[in-house]
Amino acid sequence: MTTQIAFKLSDRSRKILAEAHPDIIKVIELAIEITSVDFGVTCARRTEAEQKLLIGKGASWTMDSKHLKNPAEAVDLVAYIGSRVSWEFPLYHEIAEAVREAAIECEVPIRWGGAWNVRDIRKWTGSMAQAMDFYVDERRKSGAKINLDGPHFELSTPVA
Repeated sequence: MTTQIAFKLSDRSRKILAEAHPDIIKVIELAIEITSVDFGVTCARRTEAEQKLLIGKGASWTMDSKHLKNPAEAVDLVAYIGSRVSWEFPLYHEIAEAVREAAIECEVPIRWGGAWNVRDIRKWTGSMAQAMDFYVDERRKSGAKINLDGPHFELSTPVA
C-alpha cells in the first residue's frame, strides 16, 4: 500500500495566492492537499506594466487577462520535482487533475490554460491530458494559433 505525500504551499506561495479571488484560493488550497505533483504559486495579481512586459516577451498574449483583476481571478502554478522546477507537461496534467477535483469539491468553475476551449474543467469527462489534446486538435483543424499555458488556472464565467 502506498501513501500519497501531502504537499503544502510555501509561505511565498501563500503570500502570492492571497492576492487572488477567494474562490481560487479555496480551490488551490484544496488542490495542493490532493495533488500527486508538488506545486507552488508563481503569480496571481499583475499590474498592467507587468502584463505588457509579458506580452512583449511572448509569454502572454492579451491585455484582457484575469491576472489584472483585483482580486486576481487567475493564478499561475509551477511544478516541482523535489526542489527543482519542472516544465514537463505531464506534470501539469496531474496538477490540472487535482485542480479539477478541487473545483468540483468547492463548486467553483475553473478554466485551464492547457485546454482553453473547455470553459469549465469540472464538466470535462476525460482526463486533463485528453482535454489538452482536444484543444490542440480543434486549433489545428481551424488553423488557429495554439496557445498552451499549462501553469494557468482562472475562474470561468459560466455560460448561460
